[in-house]
Order: sequence, then C-alpha cells, then structure tokens
Amino acid sequence: MMNDKKMGLKSAPTRGRTLDHAAFVYDALEPVLLLGKQAEYDKHIVSLLDLNESNRVLDLGCGTGVLTRMIADRLNAEAGGKAIGIDAAAKMIQVARKKRATVNCAFEVMAAESLSYEDVSFDAVVSSLFFHHVQMDLKEKALSEAFRVLRPGGRLVIADMHVPVTWMGSLVSHVSRWFFMQPQIGENIRGVLPDLIEKAGYQRPEIIATYFGYIALFSTQKPEK
Repeated sequence: MMNDKKMGLKSAPTRGRTLDHAAFVYDALEPVLLLGKQAEYDKHIVSLLDLNESNRVLDLGCGTGVLTRMIADRLNAEAGGKAIGIDAAAKMIQVARKKRATVNCAFEVMAAESLSYEDVSFDAVVSSLFFHHVQMDLKEKALSEAFRVLRPGGRLVIADMHVPVTWMGSLVSHVSRWFFMQPQIGENIRGVLPDLIEKAGYQRPEIIATYFGYIALFSTQKPEK
C-alpha cells in the first residue's frame, strides 16, 4: 500500500473546525484532558453499543482512532465485523492508520456531514467529542447522514459537551467557549444536541452518564420502521 505522503492525503473540505495541528500530540493530550479517565470513558461508550462480532460500526470524528480500535478489537473480521473511523483532518487519519489500522479497523478522510457510504450500511454509529467542533447546520447534517447510513434498529452513541451540571463543569465549558473562540461550544452547552438528535429521526436520546460535569453520554436508536 502507498504511504499517505505518496497518496497525497488531503483534509476533507468542511466549515467545521479540524485539528490537523494537534494530530501528532493528540494521543498525549487526550488522557490529560480526560483527567486520567480515558479508558473508563471509552469502555463505557463501547458498552453502550451492545456489539456483536459481525457488526459494522462507524466512528464520526475519530481523531487518532483510539476508540475506533477499541471497538474493532471486539469485532470479528471473518464474521464481517469492522470498525471504520472518519475524520476531516488528514493528519489525524495519517496517525490513526499508522498506529491503529488492522484488517477490521480502517480510517478514511471524510467530513461527517457528507458521508460516502451507502444507506443502512452500518449497525451502529458512535461519536466522541466531535459535535462541539461544528456549527449548528453541520451538526444537523452529520446527524442526518448518520441516520441515513444506520440500519433500522441500529444504535447511535454520542459523548459530547452538554449543559454543565457542576460549577466546575460550567467554568470549564464557558472558559473553553471564549478562550478557543468557538461559538459551536456555546451551542452544545445550551443543550441543543437532544433536540437535534430527535429531529434527525432517532428516538429521544437518553443521557446515560455525565463526565467531568459537562460531557454527556447519549444513547438512542434509529426506529425499526
């Protein structure tokens, strides 16, 4: 296989914020940002997917692929199981492929609001800390695209910034919104995600847990019919 440099891997066009600049330090930074609870947090997300070994799972905004690979390790390639991570940032995908790609764990440069996959081609869709990087219309488009590629009865699990439930969570959320000049964070902490998820066609999402006072773990399904 050609390496990424020879292939001319380029970031996908998107109006959302990408993290190409952080790709090569992201694996060191993420555990710090998650206060040493990354493994617990990721395991909780994976448990909500209720996987069987033949599932096909799509990870939106996969970054360097830690969660994608954790999912893939619970799937069986011979049974058709596969996890695919997508991210608009080419450098993130470059790192993910180098560190975590396997026969049933693949990574593609792609914007979540413009998926190239066929309808109902995945059993589950997951996303961790992606939606606060994109503005309202892209949130809507990404959720609609995920709905399109998800099979009826398939599960959607999202972990992202939401309405803070502690004073520390509120402080971190609001400081982040202004320090990073991201109005997209402001949208999340106003609590827009549940309504957007339901508007896209999913069942009303349930908040399963809250981490650090401001990250909510949502779980829902695409209706059977």
